[in-house]
Amino acid sequence: MSMDQLEDGVEAASARFDRALARLDTSVKKFNARIGELHRMEVDTQRLVSERAKLASELDKASARAKRLDDSAHDVSRRLVEAMETVRDVLAK
Repeated sequence: MSMDQLEDGVEAASARFDRALARLDTSVKKFNARIGELHRMEVDTQRLVSERAKLASELDKASARAKRLDDSAHDVSRRLVEAMETVRDVLAK
């Protein structure tokens, strides 16, 4: 093998190596971008989970308040009926 052939082989190997490094660099950049996107999705997911828990708690509180209001309305209605019956009885005498 002559010196020129050896130099050509080294140059070809060096060019292949440079192309491989460029492909590796591109792959690493794409991988890092995917990792960054995954991290953003994880942060968003945690925020949504937290928000959901907060909304669920607020819904529970609102439901409990609505139940108390419904119970109070029922009690007021019952008392009004009793008062009307008492007034009828008084007027009937």
